[in-house]
Amino acid sequence: MRKETSTNFINEQSITDDCPIAATIKAIGGRWKLMIVWNLREQPLRYKVLQRSIPNISEKMLTQQLGVLVEDGWVIKKDYGEIPPRTEYSLTELGQSFIPILNHIYTWGTENSITEKVNAKT
Repeated sequence: MRKETSTNFINEQSITDDCPIAATIKAIGGRWKLMIVWNLREQPLRYKVLQRSIPNISEKMLTQQLGVLVEDGWVIKKDYGEIPPRTEYSLTELGQSFIPILNHIYTWGTENSITEKVNAKT
């Protein structure tokens, strides 16, 4: 997290304050947030099930990104207070409202063979 007095922070704020696209990209940015939201689109998932559904995500990163999504109001964390611990994650109304956009992105990526093009470059 940047200091609120830093030039980078001030520049970022001025861009996101004036541009809904930049603000949205900032909210969903990063490698894992969209994958987490996508995997929660149909039903609540327990932590380990969610982790298995996202290849190569570390426990640390999943925990961190879930925390940010909960804090930002995209995901709800439900702790059942049981032993062994049982926690489920689900999308809030805000998170659910983004699913049609992800569906469009998915369709566009499929129709334009984006996966194949990206994989060909590596």
